[in-house]
Amino acid sequence: MSEKIYTGPANIITPLGFSTDGNFNKLLSGESAISRHENSWMPHPYFASVIDEVLLDKAFADVSADANFTKLEKMMILALQPAVAQSGSGLNKKTAFILSTTKGNITALEQHDVEKATLHQLAKTIAGFFKFQSEPIVISNACVSGIMAMSVAKRLMQSGMYDDAFVVAGDLVSEFVLSGFNSFQAMSDAPCKPYSKNRTGVTLGEAAAAVYLTKEKTKASAEILGDGSINDANHISGPSRTGEGLFLSVESALKEANISSEKIGFISAHGTATPFNDEMEAIAFNRLSLGQIPLHSLKGYYGHTLGASGLLEAVIGIEAMNRGKLIASAGFDEIGVSENINVIAQNADADIDYFLKTASGFGGCNTAVVFGKVI
Repeated sequence: MSEKIYTGPANIITPLGFSTDGNFNKLLSGESAISRHENSWMPHPYFASVIDEVLLDKAFADVSADANFTKLEKMMILALQPAVAQSGSGLNKKTAFILSTTKGNITALEQHDVEKATLHQLAKTIAGFFKFQSEPIVISNACVSGIMAMSVAKRLMQSGMYDDAFVVAGDLVSEFVLSGFNSFQAMSDAPCKPYSKNRTGVTLGEAAAAVYLTKEKTKASAEILGDGSINDANHISGPSRTGEGLFLSVESALKEANISSEKIGFISAHGTATPFNDEMEAIAFNRLSLGQIPLHSLKGYYGHTLGASGLLEAVIGIEAMNRGKLIASAGFDEIGVSENINVIAQNADADIDYFLKTASGFGGCNTAVVFGKVI
C-alpha cells in the first residue's frame, strides 16, 4: 500500500488578494477579478484578471528589499513564503521543489534576455531565494501544469525519493499569451461564462499558488487520495470529442482513491468557457456517472490562469471542502452543453468528504486528482 500524502500550508496570489483566506472570502461574496483592459497588447479592448503591480510591490517589500525580481518571480515568492514559514520543513536535500508554469518569464524576451526567459532559470531564481537544497524540478505541460505538479510531487514522495515537497505554480497575462489565444479566436468579448449556452470563449488571468506536501498527518489540510494523467492525442489544441483523456484520468484517480463516483462532494472542473472544452468535460463526466455531482469552474472569478489554474483551484477546493461550502460557478446562466451536468448556481453549505479536481490543456493533456478530508 502506498504511503499517504497530505497537503499542508498553502497560499495563493491573485487580483482578489494575497492570501487563501482573503481570496476565499471574496469568492463567497461573489466578487470577480475580471475587468476590461485597453492597451497596446491587443488591437481592441479585452477582459482579463490582472494583479495590480503597485499592490504587489508593496506586499513584496515586506519580504525582500531586492527590486530585481520580475513580476512573476515576486508572485511566486509571495505565494511560497507563508507555506515555507508554516511548514516546519528543514529544506534539506530530501525536500523537493517543483515549479510549474506554461510561459514563465516570457516577457523577458522583450528585452532580448533569453536566459531569463528560460523555465529552468526561473526555477533556480525561486529556489535560490528560499535556499532549497535539492535540484528544482520544472513541470510545463500546458494548462494542467499546476495540478500535475502536485501529482508528480505525490508520486516522487511515495517512491521514497523525497520526504516532503513544495509546489509553486504561476503565469502572467502578457502580449504573447493574449495574441496566441486571440489567433485561435478563443477569447471572449465579455467575462467568460463556463458551461453557459451563450459562452463565447476564454478570459485570461494571472495568479500564483503554492502548497506544501507532507507525510505528516498533524500538518495536513487534505489527503491526496488518487491521481491520473492521460493524454488523448487528439489534436494540438482541440480535446477529444468523447472526453477520452479526461475520462481515463478521472477513472484512474477514482480507482487509486478507492471511492465510487457518488461519494464525490463536488467537482472543481476546468471550465474554460470555450465551446469544445466545456462540451468535452460534460461528456466525460456523464460517462463516469458524475453528471449529478455539484460542479463549478472558477474561471469566472479569476479567468484562465494557465499553468497556475490547477493548483490555484485545488487550494480553493481544499478550503471549500474543509469549510463545507459549494462555491457558485461565476457567469453561469443557462446550460449550454449537450449532456446534463449539475453546475452550482448559488453558494451553498454541504457536508463534503471528497472532491475531484480536473484540468485539461493543449496537446491533449488531462489530469485528475481526488482529495479527501483529513479525519
